[in-house]
Amino acid sequence: MQQVPVSLWTLVAGIVVTAISIWIGQNHTLMPVQASLQAPLVDGFFNVMFTIAIALFLVVEGTIVVFLIQFRRRPGDDTDGVRVEGNVPLEVFWTAIPTVIVLLLGIYSVDVFNRMGGFEPAGHPHSAAHVAQMPGTALAATLSDTSQATTAPTIAPTIGIGASPQTLNKPADLVVDVKGIQYAWIFNYPDSGITSGELHIPVGADVQLNLSAQDVIHSFWVPNFRLKQDALPGIPTELRFVATKPGTYPVVCAELCGGYHGSMRTQVIVHTPEEYNSWRTENQIAQQQNLNQVVAINSADLSTSEFLAPHIHDMGISAATLESMVISH
Repeated sequence: MQQVPVSLWTLVAGIVVTAISIWIGQNHTLMPVQASLQAPLVDGFFNVMFTIAIALFLVVEGTIVVFLIQFRRRPGDDTDGVRVEGNVPLEVFWTAIPTVIVLLLGIYSVDVFNRMGGFEPAGHPHSAAHVAQMPGTALAATLSDTSQATTAPTIAPTIGIGASPQTLNKPADLVVDVKGIQYAWIFNYPDSGITSGELHIPVGADVQLNLSAQDVIHSFWVPNFRLKQDALPGIPTELRFVATKPGTYPVVCAELCGGYHGSMRTQVIVHTPEEYNSWRTENQIAQQQNLNQVVAINSADLSTSEFLAPHIHDMGISAATLESMVISH
């Protein structure tokens, strides 16, 4: 019986390994459901890396198994094994192939990062309230002197995931200021004045999150969006994305931020446009009612002069002047 050439066995093994690795790499269920425009980009890169990892695993482990069987010690054979001093072509091969793979993956990852908007954030309009949260910013001092600054946009250098090449130089459809504190996320909507413990966004909208941290470093991570960005004390960061699937998805802090780090969780709720408009209207009405109740309670418990007394210094007037103003009215 004629022996099958090693080269033919190698070709067959290569075909089998390639087929198995591609199938597993493209049909695994390791990632959660995609829910953003950026998710397919990340999953495509992950699938390529996973396919290569499966192929390398099969080649290495398969070679070990074949060698264990083919070159096992036979009963009664006490001779020394074949002396092997080196194989330069083989050493060049196993050095060059990983090098090429790493270089190609590096180029691919840079392309994905750019298409997601990773190279874009450099200086963007942020709400004044968001920038004022950053210690050391000039706006923080300015806000104490003017009430109009809370709605005026300002330009602040940012890092993170910004606009994609397709949306470059275009304003986001929705801007939300996100503050991380031990141990919760607070979402403020500058355009409507709504403050919430959950992130509510409309499906298909270009959303920009202006991230900040009040105390320590936090990390805003939405697994279904395939996006994660640190929230840093004193340094504004940005996360811009488009949600593609209505639903409720977990938001996790992915940076160890203290003893209760594991409980720092909330959720992002992706609405249809109609549902989002309804949620926005309901919350604006509810918050206005709460504000009116607080003002009514304070006004009922204190006289006008007593209610304004703590603010005399900020107003730049004396107590006597305040009293005369109250009496005259």
